[in-house]
Amino acid sequence: MIGFLRAILIWAVVGAVAYFILRTYARSLRREALEKEWDASPQGDDAARKAFIEKGMADYEGSLRNRLLVIIFVLPFIVIALLLYLMNYA
Repeated sequence: MIGFLRAILIWAVVGAVAYFILRTYARSLRREALEKEWDASPQGDDAARKAFIEKGMADYEGSLRNRLLVIIFVLPFIVIALLLYLMNYA
């Protein structure tokens, strides 16, 4: 049982690290796309550019694409729980 708990703990740490790395990478890609979009057709000064990028990033935070990254962290635990149930009770 202790070995199983240790494996779950290690998987949780690895999953959390993978989640945060991918989240940071996806955010940087989105920010770069917003910056390129602004540079293609500038519509004001530096403050307007910053506001445009911040609004775009706020929109990204609530997007489905950002929420789907949580699957990286949650899905392995669901699979492990399902396998444990099937092996012990089915």
